[in-house]
Amino acid sequence: MSTPDADTMAELIADCADLPSGLATTQTTTLTMVVPASRWDVSDAAAAQVTELDEYV
Repeated sequence: MSTPDADTMAELIADCADLPSGLATTQTTTLTMVVPASRWDVSDAAAAQVTELDEYV
């Protein structure tokens, strides 16, 4: 038996929301130091790969 891949972003999100509770962690971690995220850019080549996919743009 296999699980079919999600065809849309909405299906993917719904699939992830349905994870069994046994896979969720119950531990919480308190951050002691906040580190700012470094800046990142998406290259034109990477953006071109999803240009036609409305869900990503």
